[in-house]
Formats: sequence, structure tokens, C-alpha cells
Amino acid sequence: MTMPTTVPAYGTEAAERLASMADVTATDSALRRFLHGLPGVDAVGLQARAATLGTRSIKTTAKAYAIDLAISMIDLTTLEGADTPGKVRALCAKGISPDPTDRSAPPVAAICVYGDMVATAKEALRGSAIHVAAVATAFPSGRAARSVKLADTREAVAAGADEIDMVIDRGAFLSGRYLDVFEEIRQVKAACVREDGTAAHLKVIFETGELQTYDNVRRASWLAMLAGADFIKTSTGKVSVNATPPVTLVLLEAVRDFRAATGVQVGVKPAGGIRTTKDAIKYLVMVNETLGEEWLSADWFRFGASSLLNDLLMQRQKLSTGRYSGPDYVTVD
Repeated sequence: MTMPTTVPAYGTEAAERLASMADVTATDSALRRFLHGLPGVDAVGLQARAATLGTRSIKTTAKAYAIDLAISMIDLTTLEGADTPGKVRALCAKGISPDPTDRSAPPVAAICVYGDMVATAKEALRGSAIHVAAVATAFPSGRAARSVKLADTREAVAAGADEIDMVIDRGAFLSGRYLDVFEEIRQVKAACVREDGTAAHLKVIFETGELQTYDNVRRASWLAMLAGADFIKTSTGKVSVNATPPVTLVLLEAVRDFRAATGVQVGVKPAGGIRTTKDAIKYLVMVNETLGEEWLSADWFRFGASSLLNDLLMQRQKLSTGRYSGPDYVTVD
């Protein structure tokens, strides 16, 4: 992976475009006017397009390429109260070498853990290019004082986290307190900066299953990007409705439009409920058709998943040998 970990230095044109939008976030009323002035989402059209893209048939060599690409985009995740250092080390070993019987299988993009497991994951991944992502800001609820959220972020970064996955305050967003949400993202972004000037990348989680409407998802996307998000992410994986193709399409269209307006490119991460190779390939088709090949990279697109990797490995082995292995072919994490 080539994802930089320094604070992004925008080109002159992008910096000027962003500066020209500063008045949008100057006051709560200005931000509200801007967000509510975004084009409304045609829900019927959105769902129809997502469904149509999901019918594309990908076979043979294209399918093999898509499987390896999907593996390389996974944030392999364990976020349980019963997580142990041993479990995290085992997950890291799997991320480095997903299929011990086939060394051609690519490594995953990142290992995602709670902040107290960052040092364990960092040590286990030493010498690899895999990043350590830490959830922070009172994940998954986001219900904590801002000082606690910022301390949570700083501690994870100090422990070696390459990426921070923060959750927005959905209560504030749904109450229309957009500037509060904006300022919190900005402050968390600042907390990601290390003393040497490098920074952990910031992924902003919306918990789209709680945002109620596609219009709210679009507004949250723009709000987060204006605040400096490096990635926008659908879900925590901890609620009943997580990533869906229509919601992910809203995020993809938002980053496309944001780059057209500002020159700044932002990544997208659907998370939660993506379990099969067939599902993963549908998302890759959606990325390609909406954003183009430039976003088909772990630098700009990720899957937040714990069980997806096993199905990808099973399908990969089927393409290689012509048969499915037994259920013990892959480890159960």
C-alpha cells in the first residue's frame, strides 16, 4: 500500500477552492443553509441504480482479479469486549498471510482494533505494510464528553495507530447541530497529528442506519469532508442496519462531487454486513462505475469486515483448484 501518513499538502488549486468554501462553515446557520441546499436524493432512482449495478456478471480472470483486490482492501476487524492480545496477534498473522497454503494471496489493508490493542497489533505487524486502525471517540455510541473523545484519539495515535475510525455524534447531527459535529471532527483530526508532523488518517463513521434518510447521509458526507475527513465510512457494524449498496452509492457520489468542487480526493469505507464474495464484487463494480479505476485501490476504498475474508479465500481456492475445500480450510476468527 502507498497510503501516505503525513498531513496532506493540498495543491494550490485545491487549497484555493477549499479556502473559498470557508464561509460555508463560518457559522451554524451558514453550514445549515449549505447542507440543506445540497440536491435532494432521488431514493427510487438511487435504489434502482444500485440494484442494476449489482447485476453485472464478473467471471474468470476478472473475478480472480476482483477477489484479490477485495482482499487487499479489507480492514480485518475485531471489536469485541472479549478481545485478547492472543486473538489480535492471530488476526494480524492472518492479515499478513491470509492463506498459508497459497503465498500468492495478498495481505489485507489494515487490522482494526480497540485503542488498547494498538500496541499489540503494531508489534505483531512489524515489518509488514499493513496499517493498524483504531476505533476511537467512544466507539460505537459516540456518547462521551469531547475531552474524553480527544484523549481516546491521542492515546491510540501515541500507541502507533496509522488510522483512526471515529464516530460522529448522531444525536447532535439529527438535532441539526451541524457546526458542533463539524468542530468535533476538526478537533479529532487535529488530535491525529503526531509531534513530528505526520498524522494518522481519519475515517469518519456516520452510522447510516441511524441517520434516517439518504438526504441526511449526503449531508453528513459533505460535513465530514469539509471538516477534513480522509475517509467517510458507513457504519460501526454494531447496529441492525449497516452498509447497504444504496447508502454506499450516496457516499461514492458525494466524494465524486466533493473532488469536482474542491480538487480533494476522499476515500470511502462501507462496513458491516458485507460477508460474501458476491457482495464485495458488487461494491467494486459500483466504485468503478461511479468513480472510475482511480478509486479501485486500498488507498481510496476499504471494506470493514471480519467474516468477508474467509469467503473470499474460499472462492479464490475454488478458482484455483476447481473445487471447494472443507469448512476447516479457513480459520474461524
